[in-house]
Amino acid sequence: MLEVKADALEQSFDAFEDDGVAALKEELEQLKSKIAAGVIAAQRPALDGVKSAASASFVDSYLRKGVESGLAMKALGSSTDAIGGYAVPEEIDAIIDRTLTAISPIRGLANVVKVGSAGYRKLVTTGGTPSGWVGFEGARPMTGTPTFTEVVPPSGELYANPAASQQMLDDAAFDVESWLANEIATEFARAEGMAFVKGNGTNQPLGFLSSPNATTADGVRPMGTLQTIGTGAAGAFPGTNPADKLVDLVQTLRAPYRQGAVFVMNSSTLASIRKFKTNDGAFLFQPSLVAGQPATLLGYPVVEAEDMPDIAAGSLSIAFGNFKAGYVIAERNATTILRDPFTNKPFVHFYATKRVSGQVSNSESIKLLKFA
Repeated sequence: MLEVKADALEQSFDAFEDDGVAALKEELEQLKSKIAAGVIAAQRPALDGVKSAASASFVDSYLRKGVESGLAMKALGSSTDAIGGYAVPEEIDAIIDRTLTAISPIRGLANVVKVGSAGYRKLVTTGGTPSGWVGFEGARPMTGTPTFTEVVPPSGELYANPAASQQMLDDAAFDVESWLANEIATEFARAEGMAFVKGNGTNQPLGFLSSPNATTADGVRPMGTLQTIGTGAAGAFPGTNPADKLVDLVQTLRAPYRQGAVFVMNSSTLASIRKFKTNDGAFLFQPSLVAGQPATLLGYPVVEAEDMPDIAAGSLSIAFGNFKAGYVIAERNATTILRDPFTNKPFVHFYATKRVSGQVSNSESIKLLKFA
């Protein structure tokens, strides 16, 4: 009888021991998972140095979970009270800007201005500022009054709408801030690339190819009209000495603007030019031999912009100029994001917007080669 009770007690203890060990193992695994998630989050590089508390709160509370308390609400328009979204922290906005500059060719060349309001205006003198020379004590005669033209780049709302599953957002190993910033920047760059080159100015920037153009020289053309140099052949370079037209294009740009000037064309046009040779058989195009340095043509950097048109009759397929002086991009300081978990369940969309404007600001600093 005693022996039976002892056996029963031993079996009960074994069962208790097994259950206890299993429970401890489960708790240990959960603890290890939490520690691993914390290590991954801690080791993830911040977007711009140490991640601020505002950025961490924005990512963990709003992007991952949709918690809106404590965030600053922004309106989509400057003249409306409609709810538009939340301003992203500076760290996330910084990576959007860096990525845009790297993959949006014209943005990387142009003069980019940050503005706090929806509108941007710039005064440009059309005849230079009158000046003169006098002695230290000499009288200062009257000078002429400069003529100013106001440049008001047309603007539009740039938007992107990337999506992620809630399962991805719940995963601590998923770097949601870098993913979102890169998705937004990639979509913005695609839309910008077209607008800065050939945008029509209606709810979007006015591209430099959409600006008026004429064959007349600087000082004769109206302000805002770009000068074109014809190739003398419809849809082609001339049959003899085709590179001479590139030299003409370069020398038409005044010397002060040639410092910092670049060629802009698409890859198809560049493929044609890469075959041009000098009389001694050397190629005019010089590929870069140093990482991070651009290839050159006639000593000037070449930038590929796929939104430039292919060579065709009457096309403006090559631009040469100082875009820092010639094209201005004005944009609002902050990108706004609205989290939308309802429209396309089970995915969560992040509707991002930014107001951007752009226009030629100095029509003497950009020249166009016309295939006509």
